[in-house]
Amino acid sequence: MSNDHDHRTDRRRARLGRACAAGAVGLVAAGPALAAGELTAAFTGPGSSPVLAVGSAAIDLAPTWLKEYAIRSFGTHDKAALLAGIYTVAALLAVLSGLVSRRRPGLGTAVVALFGALGVWAAASRPTARAADALPSVAAGLADATALWFLSRSLRNATASAPALPVDPPGSPDPATTGPRRRTVLVATGATAGVAALGAAGGRHLADSRGDVGAARAAVRLPAPAVPARPLPAGVHPAVPGLTAFVTPTADLYRVDTALTLPAIDPRDWSLRIHGLVDHPVVLSFDDLLRQPLEELDLTLTCVSNEVGGRYAGTARWLGAPLPALLRRAGVRPGADQLVGRSRDGMTIGTPLESVLDGRRALLAVAVNGEPLPVAHGFPCRSLVPGLYGYTSATKWLVELEVTRFAAFDPYWVRRGWDRTGEVRTASRIEVPAPFARVPAGDVDLAGTAWATHRGVAAVEVRVDGGPWQQAGLAADGGPDLWRQWSHSWRGAIPGTHRIEVRATDAAGRTQSETRTLPFPSGSTGWHSTVVTVVR
Repeated sequence: MSNDHDHRTDRRRARLGRACAAGAVGLVAAGPALAAGELTAAFTGPGSSPVLAVGSAAIDLAPTWLKEYAIRSFGTHDKAALLAGIYTVAALLAVLSGLVSRRRPGLGTAVVALFGALGVWAAASRPTARAADALPSVAAGLADATALWFLSRSLRNATASAPALPVDPPGSPDPATTGPRRRTVLVATGATAGVAALGAAGGRHLADSRGDVGAARAAVRLPAPAVPARPLPAGVHPAVPGLTAFVTPTADLYRVDTALTLPAIDPRDWSLRIHGLVDHPVVLSFDDLLRQPLEELDLTLTCVSNEVGGRYAGTARWLGAPLPALLRRAGVRPGADQLVGRSRDGMTIGTPLESVLDGRRALLAVAVNGEPLPVAHGFPCRSLVPGLYGYTSATKWLVELEVTRFAAFDPYWVRRGWDRTGEVRTASRIEVPAPFARVPAGDVDLAGTAWATHRGVAAVEVRVDGGPWQQAGLAADGGPDLWRQWSHSWRGAIPGTHRIEVRATDAAGRTQSETRTLPFPSGSTGWHSTVVTVVR
């Protein structure tokens, strides 16, 4: 009885071992697929890489609530989280292909072909798709199928000749022949994994080197502005430790977009086309743009995805060509009410035309904080329109402007249910003390930032534990297109847990609503609050 039980246990272990080996073979076979896809994408464009193509399609297909959840949960790491998820699913499919190939090789190949076909579809679905964009997914599918067939066949040959029990019954295969076969499988699997790793790393390095525009960006010589920005007034930033810097360092500017791979555009090859409902279509090279009378603009940008009290806001000094002048030169026709910006990666941003032509200083920006735009922020050119969230005004990697009508075209975010206008809502936040901070009893410094872009902030009020609102002190006003910082001394704070709230009033006399709403579809509302503990 004991021997039968031991034999059954040994058989189960043997089956489990063969299943694990088959799954490992499927996973290793996916390595050449990754390498082939990366190497091919180095020549067809990094965005055509199977993983990136599938990721971009997933972003486009994801419902709004899921996108907002990703931004809330992962912040600027949302793209890394998406790619990690795609790699995980791909790994599971690879393991599945290895398992089914153990007994049904054709079905395993079908699993591989399914993922390859998904990559082809995803690449073809991009707005800027070309026929060549399907090649990396085709190459990946063929490499995966070939590696899977070879490794699975080697594994089947090895396991078919292996003894089923630890103690070989009469007539069992000679271990002298099964051992070398197993070693052959291990060597083949290891070699495949090694070659795949080198190929994938080489493909990524080649793609990065071919798409590196760092030298071209460094070679840009910015002309002096024809209209320089006025110096910021003294006192725009209260001397309160922990308060956000008034001007955001370029490295700290927030980034929220759908690009999984940054468009690499050499300014020597860049051009901007202005067309549509205009009398005189215009095409500008980068040199043409730099020859315009460039203007500096101090501007606070914020993202519509910003939660109440969120960090997706920043202030910088931008340099660019005045957009209204270029549109008037093109001759906007009567009836036009929308300006559609198109990015190199196919993104479309729709801006109300009246907001560009009503006197505000909209720019085609080429620099920020005294240096050419970083690639992550739109190099070589992006649009900026004060008073609007980025999703209706700030097209990065801009290559086309179309004057049209709202009735004729729905841009990317409008098709997903967001508001057409995108006017920035009045917002304020508490930055000092930090949430859940422990502060000593007595007088406590409160400070933060408020903005109502293109309207300006007229007042900020704070209150503690639902008590009466008190006017906070406003720092010097840098202008209606900039945020405004505030500070307040909370007198006689007593030990215990306390809730602090803030609200702002814009220059038109409109005070923030207490009602909390989510960012979708036109920006969040509500008073920001924080909880602190006062200790003796």
